[in-house]
Amino acid sequence: MPKWIELPPAVARRFVEDMRAFHAEPNAIKRDEIAARQLHALKQHYAGKLRLSDVKEMFEELRDRA
Repeated sequence: MPKWIELPPAVARRFVEDMRAFHAEPNAIKRDEIAARQLHALKQHYAGKLRLSDVKEMFEELRDRA
């Protein structure tokens, strides 16, 4: 998992919005859809390997910071 991805402000705001929605969503399938949407967005700004599990891990690590 990447330690740092530099994102444009609009993309970073959307990441935080999706992270909050991810944690508020009780349905596991919808949580996966939210994470998949962010995976697609992050891949546009990160050249390395990035997986759905990486996005979910980022959401968990940053849960209390946003």
